[in-house]
Amino acid sequence: MTAADVEARLGFDQIRQKLNFYCLGDPGRGRVASLTLNTDHTTLTVLHQQTHEALGLISRGEVPPLRTYDDPQPWFQVAAIEGNFLESTDLMHLRQAWQSVIETRQFLVKWKDDAPALGRLTLPVTEARALYQALNQQIDEEGRIKDNATPELMRIRRRLRDEQSKVRRVAEALMRQARDAGWAPEGAMPTIRDGRLVIPVLAEHKRKIRGYVMDQSATGQTIYLEPGEVMEANNDLRDLELEERQEVVRILRELTSRVRVHLPELEIGYSFLGEIDFIQAKARYAREIEAILPVCKSEPALNWVNARHPILLQTLKGKRTLIPLTIDLHPEERFLLVSGPNAGGKSVCLKTVGLIQYMFQTGLLIPVSDGSVAGIFDAIFLDIGDQQSIENDLSTYSSHLKNMDQFIRKATASSLVLMDELGSGTDPNFGGGIAQAVLEQLLLHKVWGLATTHYYNLKVFASNHPGIRNAAMLFDIKTLSPLYRLETGQPGSSFALEIARKTGLSAETLKSAERIIGKELTGLETLMKEVAEGKQAIVVKERELRQREEQADKLKKQYEQLHGQLEKQKKEILNRAKSEASDLLKETNREIEKTIRHIRENKAEKQETRKVRHGLKDLEKKVKPVTPAVIKSQEPLVEGDKVRMTGGEVTGTILAIRGKTATVQFGDLRSSVKVERLVRSDL
Repeated sequence: MTAADVEARLGFDQIRQKLNFYCLGDPGRGRVASLTLNTDHTTLTVLHQQTHEALGLISRGEVPPLRTYDDPQPWFQVAAIEGNFLESTDLMHLRQAWQSVIETRQFLVKWKDDAPALGRLTLPVTEARALYQALNQQIDEEGRIKDNATPELMRIRRRLRDEQSKVRRVAEALMRQARDAGWAPEGAMPTIRDGRLVIPVLAEHKRKIRGYVMDQSATGQTIYLEPGEVMEANNDLRDLELEERQEVVRILRELTSRVRVHLPELEIGYSFLGEIDFIQAKARYAREIEAILPVCKSEPALNWVNARHPILLQTLKGKRTLIPLTIDLHPEERFLLVSGPNAGGKSVCLKTVGLIQYMFQTGLLIPVSDGSVAGIFDAIFLDIGDQQSIENDLSTYSSHLKNMDQFIRKATASSLVLMDELGSGTDPNFGGGIAQAVLEQLLLHKVWGLATTHYYNLKVFASNHPGIRNAAMLFDIKTLSPLYRLETGQPGSSFALEIARKTGLSAETLKSAERIIGKELTGLETLMKEVAEGKQAIVVKERELRQREEQADKLKKQYEQLHGQLEKQKKEILNRAKSEASDLLKETNREIEKTIRHIRENKAEKQETRKVRHGLKDLEKKVKPVTPAVIKSQEPLVEGDKVRMTGGEVTGTILAIRGKTATVQFGDLRSSVKVERLVRSDL
């Protein structure tokens, strides 16, 4: 199977299309086309790190200053030959692309501490400022040589404008005369034919104006005449235009010569631009599919958390949720045998593994969650889909056998083998036996891989043989619909009888089918179904338990928050009381001192003394702590009353009263409180 076949079966060709969409120029797209499976850990580490850094910059809004650019190779081929020259529009495009090189280099130098792998790409790049400035000074934004490029060009173009203006004035005067005489079409104006200024004249009047016929209309009713009065001036204009072209070509040769001198720098710079374009395309696609850089191993490893098929992720977006795949292969159990009902997701599981691993080994980030580990395989072998070949006279099963033979002979302990519907396509008794023999050989060579199957003998083999593990695509027993979730450790049932029953096959036919299948197989099928039901029940219970734990945590947090609020209010009240008491004490001391001073100074009479004593008693009442009055409700508290705790401000509702204890709902918090600590709330 060729690399193109592998990519087509996995869907990697669609990944290429996405990357091409994000590239801004052909050099970047050329790198997309050259993507291939890489087995060198050092190279892949660099590729992954570059894309990871670019994704980080783009995610924070720091985008490399790239713009759409052309492939420079045709320009370089022209410039490389002595005496050749590039047209001004080519030089304009070259200058624009080189501006991107300069700006992108400066951008990455600025961010080299945050993106060191990208920063290292700038090291061989020089900015060739002198060339860029020369192009900038002599070529305008529309790709024309500027008038002031040289004094000679400025002189020629000034004369050209003067002569053109003079010729136009003469032609317009002749045009007015012809219109007034009725020799020209109404509203006719001077125009250009073959680079010369002419006037439109009605064919029947062409001999009334001295001149040379340059052209005629499609109907032949109008001829375009170069009047004798402007013929010499037109000749002068043509000479000036030739002079202008000669000077422009001289300037273009000079600029092209400067490009030729800088060709090595330009080729490095444009290669850098194509590489950054390619990297930013990979980063943008990674952002689209929420891809990350997993932990990377130099040896084979496949431990993925929440792996998502990138193409399905986009296809199902907004329609239904894609169920992620969590898979763990390790040296002790390198092979996974996936079973389950048809249309349950077995093939998608297989293709997800193949596509994501292929993406990883081409240097792309992959759509998995944090904590995932990915390694490097020396080859990926596939047996997926119908591979019938009319040209080679191969049936589908023969094609499968040919692939299996290749796997056994070529796969190593560092290879990944993916086989869909292993053993299918022939008599199940023979197909299952051959498939088991193939698995034995692959496990003997310690090959890594996944295979999907319906065969019982393979499920039993995986249960009893080291190095391989059963896995099942989960199925809802009640609704007989796939859940698209992979669970390792047990084989999956095909649910053939249940699905047949759901489709309406008669009970008599089903009973006959069970008899033909035999008690052993139907019993095993029933056992697997019961195990699956038990597992699903456990999953439901675990989900309920998690929900209860989450609710308990939520209530605990609310309680702690409420308790904190009450403690805060308590402290605020105590602090306020202490502050008021302190102020009152200070005021009392001042009054006492003032009274003593008054008595001493005035030697007060008895009546005055009594008056002062009364004032002191009033102060004494203020200072004495107020004994809180026990306020008894006229009516006892009952269920439904709005209450708050003594000294508190949070209002709750009494749910129940048992003896001296009440159950009160404070917001989301339910609490047991002594009745004596509750008072009716005014709220």
